[in-house]
Amino acid sequence: MTKTVVIEISMYPLKDEYLQPIKTFIERLNTYAQIKVKTSATSTIVVGDYLPTIELVAKEMQRSHDEVGQAIFVCKFLNGDKMSQPVC
Repeated sequence: MTKTVVIEISMYPLKDEYLQPIKTFIERLNTYAQIKVKTSATSTIVVGDYLPTIELVAKEMQRSHDEVGQAIFVCKFLNGDKMSQPVC
């Protein structure tokens, strides 16, 4: 049986032009068919199979660091199998 993870991510690029790197990060997450992505004004929620989802989020975070330089990512990881209501 596959375990599900729910990740809530907020990105804070440490540069004057901060909106475009955030939009680019979210756009890249939305290209993966194997995850669900829901974006609000302050964070993005990613839901998918546990390990593959964590790996692709890490890949995109690293890519953002490569492109932007310094950025802060604040993440919360939840056991999606224990959620009382679906998030996405």
